[in-house]
Amino acid sequence: MAREFSRTDRVAQQVHKEVASILQNEYKHRVGDMPLITVSEVEVSRDLAHAKIYVTIYNSTEEEGKAQVKQLKELKGFIRSILAKRLRMRSVPDLHFFEDKSIIEGMRISNLVSQTIATDESKRDLDDEQESE
Repeated sequence: MAREFSRTDRVAQQVHKEVASILQNEYKHRVGDMPLITVSEVEVSRDLAHAKIYVTIYNSTEEEGKAQVKQLKELKGFIRSILAKRLRMRSVPDLHFFEDKSIIEGMRISNLVSQTIATDESKRDLDDEQESE
């Protein structure tokens, strides 16, 4: 029977879990006041040398989001050193941080759809009232 998950998938899952924990606990204490940051996805290269970490930054403007990603990139050595203590691997992947805007964009589109539906229903109600008169 073949394995359900490849090694890269298992490593990505573990890196995701640990980096999320690091951002929640150690990073927050080092940086201080920061918006809510969540790790949305981690992709690990086949040779396990690099990890792309996609983070979603809530309650921030675009400039603040870019500043947070820049700060994560500057502190990647700190995050990687903590990660090395937690993972049982010979070498820890090099971390690359990217802002993931898909969740925020999805919420924006969902709000637009809700507004459009509400507008259509109000127009339909007005049309029904005018027909009944």
